[in-house]
Amino acid sequence: MGVNEKEETQKLYYSISEVSELFDLNASTLRFWEKEFDVLKPTKNKKGNRLFTKKDIEHISQIVDLVKQKGFTIQGAKEQLKNKNHNKSVGDINSEVIQKLKSIREKLIELRDKEED
Repeated sequence: MGVNEKEETQKLYYSISEVSELFDLNASTLRFWEKEFDVLKPTKNKKGNRLFTKKDIEHISQIVDLVKQKGFTIQGAKEQLKNKNHNKSVGDINSEVIQKLKSIREKLIELRDKEED
């Protein structure tokens, strides 16, 4: 395997020690956050060791930003994350509605043009 191939290979799972080092957090903090935040769902291997995915790391990054940098309480951070996830789904719904309205508009224009002929 060349150097470039190794760099392109990304880990699927990260240990709790790797994640705690990455964010400069205690492992106990990560275990506590796992209980508090529904978005954190690390899998566990046969030994019971936590394995964090890239998605878990993204969520931890958001939690660190809210709690450590912006000063939110745990409850406040939970609400922020919930609102952020809710807003995404509202955005998706709005996009669908806009597409449906455009489709209806096109059909109405076709009907109008047929009647004019």
